[in-house]
Amino acid sequence: MTAGEPEVNGLIYYVAAAVLWTGLAAQIPDLRRHRRDRLKWTFCAVIFLSGLSFLLGAPLTVAIVNSATNIANMAAALTYGTVTAFSAASLILIVQWRDSDFRTARAWLFSYVAVILAQSILFALGNTPVERREDFDTYYASTPFIREMIVLYLTAHVVAALTTTVLCWRWTRQVKRWTRASMVLLVMGWLFTSAYSIVKFAALSAHWLGLSWDGLSTRIAPLIALGACLTSAGYILPVIGPRIDSALAYVRLRPLFRLLATPTRTPCSGAPPSWRTIGDVGLRLTTRETAIRDGLGRLAGHLDDQVRQHAYREALAAGSSSAAAEAIGTAAMIAVAVLAEVPSPARASGTIAIAVGDIDIVVLKSGYVPRSSTGPRILDTGQLSLLSLSRAVRTPIVDAAVRSRRSRVRQH
Repeated sequence: MTAGEPEVNGLIYYVAAAVLWTGLAAQIPDLRRHRRDRLKWTFCAVIFLSGLSFLLGAPLTVAIVNSATNIANMAAALTYGTVTAFSAASLILIVQWRDSDFRTARAWLFSYVAVILAQSILFALGNTPVERREDFDTYYASTPFIREMIVLYLTAHVVAALTTTVLCWRWTRQVKRWTRASMVLLVMGWLFTSAYSIVKFAALSAHWLGLSWDGLSTRIAPLIALGACLTSAGYILPVIGPRIDSALAYVRLRPLFRLLATPTRTPCSGAPPSWRTIGDVGLRLTTRETAIRDGLGRLAGHLDDQVRQHAYREALAAGSSSAAAEAIGTAAMIAVAVLAEVPSPARASGTIAIAVGDIDIVVLKSGYVPRSSTGPRILDTGQLSLLSLSRAVRTPIVDAAVRSRRSRVRQH
């Protein structure tokens, strides 16, 4: 991502920056609610600096910055400082994320601030009159002060990359799911960036020895630098991963939600969600879950365990597992209870599910099956159980139970 590299594909830089900053924008509401959360601020700094590094590294941006400032190779100095700041923020984030060790994080912070200041001073002291968009590193590899600036930049970058890689690899064994996937991506990404710095060092060393390995810096290194996208994805994954889970759960709960939430039962159902929360998938999932639990609570007096047992036996006979049969039995009991709760013209048309919008209530209730000969049965309303019930609602056995009860009601 260094300034002055050839355009492998300039659009990639801008796309990467746009994706990163889109993820950052999604964090702004949460950042406002947790203004004193150091970890969240560090995380946002990492995403911002990563996007800025891609933006400044784009060949077109290099030309614009140099022209706007009227300082040859100013883009190189800005990019070096930004990438160094990104390296520092990444390392600090991992330290805080893993150990909450603010003393160590503060030490790294002060060290890299000193590095950035030193880079700025060295660039000011050096002389770079010729604009080099493609080979700044090797062209000025022997220029006093600029040489030291380049070495300092690469050293700081590779130290942060290797240290972060080791910390992430150690942590990979202790975490699961999205966090583990994030750590794997970070390890891969930082290995790429470590290789990037090593390749740059090799090109510079060859230049100092009188060899011409400029191709390593101008052609191979940019391709390796694109692997830094993995690093950025690794930081974003723990944020979007749980949201993906919430979004999937939200969609999967829709059949059960439609069954239980009707205009007569949910006076707030017609109110559209606030624009401030429309993108908050977690909040919308919580709203849907609490609406379902509220509906189950209202059905407590209509739940018939005989319906559940009959549907349970039918599901077992049809080859369902015990857990699936239990979900089908409970879903049939709930669907039949919906018919008994409130008279509705919809039943005459053979429809038990009425589509409504999301509702905005926060009421926690649990549904209870009436006492039977085996004692009280508690209806599990945890998310996993609700998802199982929502899948079961659409099964033929549940539909048959509803049609059977509706037919008996008409006969009477």
